[in-house]
Amino acid sequence: MKKGDGSMIYMDNAATTRLHPEVINAMLPYMGKRYANPSGAYTFSADVKNDINNAEAFLAQTIQAKPQEIYITSGGTESDNWAVKIAAEEHRRGHIITTAMEHHAILKSCEAVEKEGFYVTYIRPAENGIVRLTDIQRAVRPDTFLISVMAANNEIGTIQPVAQIGAFARRHRILFHTDAVQAYTNMDIDVNAMQIDMLSTSAHKLNGPKGIGFLYIREGCVKTPFIHGGGQERGMRSGTENTAGIIGFAKAAQTAMANKPVRTQYEMRMRDYMIHRVLTEIPFSRLNGDSRKRLPGNMNFSFQFVDGGTLIVMLDKQGICASAGSACSTGSGMPSHVLKSIGLPDELSFATVRFTINEEITRQEIDYVVNCLKNDIAQLREQSEDYQNFL
Repeated sequence: MKKGDGSMIYMDNAATTRLHPEVINAMLPYMGKRYANPSGAYTFSADVKNDINNAEAFLAQTIQAKPQEIYITSGGTESDNWAVKIAAEEHRRGHIITTAMEHHAILKSCEAVEKEGFYVTYIRPAENGIVRLTDIQRAVRPDTFLISVMAANNEIGTIQPVAQIGAFARRHRILFHTDAVQAYTNMDIDVNAMQIDMLSTSAHKLNGPKGIGFLYIREGCVKTPFIHGGGQERGMRSGTENTAGIIGFAKAAQTAMANKPVRTQYEMRMRDYMIHRVLTEIPFSRLNGDSRKRLPGNMNFSFQFVDGGTLIVMLDKQGICASAGSACSTGSGMPSHVLKSIGLPDELSFATVRFTINEEITRQEIDYVVNCLKNDIAQLREQSEDYQNFL
């Protein structure tokens, strides 16, 4: 397969996804004829409010929650901030446990509450990117009130033992929050079976619109409003509802859940095919994260003696979209905190590229990407003094 015709192979779905056509069609009426403010006292508004309620009820169903436990937010970042900061506000003092590989929305929120006098323990995962329950158990203190561990990592794709952590937290009467932004609709989530108290999601990771998500809050576990105002979202998050976004989110979740078994199995086959080709055909390559306990479409490679940023630019010129890590930290000039947390040296951290695929990828496209990788990496290594000295 040869590119050059202006077409594109998009392999950065962990950063964002294309709006599904059915999502666009579902949203359009709420940008036109169904424009009423849901808080109005007339039938026009009541009909729109009813559509919002139905959408939230469906979103609740996808994680086995109650409709009144779903609070619409602007996305994963707001949801993560809400979970940490409101739990801290209600407890006034004490200790939080999280991991060193969390999304910056959690890490920065924890840093913010540390400045207010709270204590935070940052657990480092094992080398395979999976958090050990024993490390969490050892970190618990009498004043621990919150454990926050992401369901699946956004950079290296590793799936965490959420159910075991949830069971432990419940036994010790500690709130358990999980950032499920990458995991939602890619793995089975049952907030009751997993004993999750709070859970964050974002629509644009599953072919939904940007700027919309939800925070699940188990009924009664957190009662302090996050945004004060007109009393929307049962008084917890005030502000006129983003109706089109909510409807689009529900439709995206519905579409993703409907084809989940077939979609995820196909993505895993394509993922494993590409991993096999890369590791067997490109010398000095490494897969970061566990080889099996990872999201269906996630691949994170380090290529020794190569600059990942330069490789991304070369791939872009060949019509391939990939990333050097999380979209939120691109351009920071710092090695990935996720890769550092699993003990990867800076040399390999800066030599890392993330590929995240969806169900539209073909084997021919993967072959094209791998062949481009082989040629580009060989070219970069020829220019690398470290590589030449190594030889």
